[in-house]
Parts: sequence; structure tokens; C-alpha cells
Amino acid sequence: MKKLLATTIALLTFAGTDIAVADDKAVVEAFYTQLLSHPNAADLEQRSANVLVENWVSIPTPRGGKDRVGFVKTLKFFGKKIPDLKWEPQEILQDGNRYIVRSIATGTPVKPVFGVEPEGRSFKSMTIDIHTVEKGRIVKSYHVEEWFKAMKQLSKPKKKMTN
Repeated sequence: MKKLLATTIALLTFAGTDIAVADDKAVVEAFYTQLLSHPNAADLEQRSANVLVENWVSIPTPRGGKDRVGFVKTLKFFGKKIPDLKWEPQEILQDGNRYIVRSIATGTPVKPVFGVEPEGRSFKSMTIDIHTVEKGRIVKSYHVEEWFKAMKQLSKPKKKMTN
């Protein structure tokens, strides 16, 4: 009887872990599908509360500040400039409660971005993020974006010099 009870407890514990991991991955995916890809959503604050803890840490710090409130400000800032901003995860790797995500960011600015005037050009650039998830929400994110590549794609082509 003791062995049966111990086996049952072990199976329930293991099953609960699998469910939590599945939910954690869904939270990471929601960071891209529900937040980054919808910077103009009317309920952006609520969406962010479902995905990020209040004192979420972003490294490097976004324009609006490193916590969840600052992140929402940053998203709204980019949403005004790039209303069709979209982030698509290409690969998600997991190590415990940490998720490494390679994604593609795309958009067509309607206002100047990084000093580049909008001229109907779009960008497509890669991003790499490392998220730490605890109790079903992201607590910390490290991120790197190829913004220089995006700026280059948005800039006017250089005129060729002739002799």
C-alpha cells in the first residue's frame, strides 16, 4: 500500500510538472503573439499582466522603463510608429524554466523610427530572447534585436558613384 501511495504521488508530481511546463511555454508564446504583435491593443495593460509579473525585468531596459508598465509604454511608442509590427517565434528552446526564443520582427513604419523617415519600406530582422518563467508568468527577459539591420532596410538606397 505504501508503494502504491508513493508511486501515485510521484506520478501526480511528474504530471503536474509537465502541465506547468506546457503552460510556461504558452506564456512565452503569448509574449510574442499577444503583446509584441499587438502594440496597439486596447487591453494591452491586461494582456501584459497575464504574461509578465509586475516587476518584470528587461535587459537591456526598454525606452519606457524596465518593469511591466515601462514595457507597455515602449510597446505603445512602437505601435504608433509601426502599427503592423509583428514578431514571429521561429524556434523556442527550453532549459528548465528558461526559454530561448529566436524570432523575426517585421513591420512598415508610418512615422520616423530611429531617425529614419518612413517611405513605405518594411523591415525584417532577427531577435534573440531569453525568458525566465516562474509561476506561469515571465519574471526576466534578456533580449537582442537587429535594429541596425532594420534601419538599413528602411533607409534610402545609396546612390552609386560614377566616374
